[in-house]
Amino acid sequence: MATPVINNFMRQQGFPDEPAAACNMRFAGLYFQPRIVFPLVLLGVLLQSPWVFLGLSVVIWWNVLFPRFNPFERAYNRAIAGPRGRTPLGPAPGPRRFAQGMAAAFMLGAGLSLLAGLRGAAWVFEAFLVVAFSALLFGKFCLGAYVFHVLRGEARFANSTLPWSRPR
Repeated sequence: MATPVINNFMRQQGFPDEPAAACNMRFAGLYFQPRIVFPLVLLGVLLQSPWVFLGLSVVIWWNVLFPRFNPFERAYNRAIAGPRGRTPLGPAPGPRRFAQGMAAAFMLGAGLSLLAGLRGAAWVFEAFLVVAFSALLFGKFCLGAYVFHVLRGEARFANSTLPWSRPR
């Protein structure tokens, strides 16, 4: 059974309500990408490498601009969903793409700041990335998707998707 936290997360990402089994499978698939990207972000922070951040930014911008060709979702569909009989992931809805765009922009900011020798600015971008990915992976809260809904004037809906919100 999908928990209220998972249901809230899925609504926040822009997916319609669906049966618990389908919701749990899609949720697991959606976590494939951040589980790969976050360790790479941490590596970039540890090495203070602009190239790690710039490379990640390019890949994530690709996902935003060409969601049908997201390499993470394609890998998940081929390696996990297909062989295990799970529903494959389709193109990301608007809130998820917006969140990816925010992450790509912060990665670009970190990479360019490091190239320019602006260590303080790089640390700010890196800190936002670490906090956002931590909230996503450990708290099931997507800051980017939340911001998407708030900017669209849907603050009430955005607040209803917080992990601690009660089911509607």
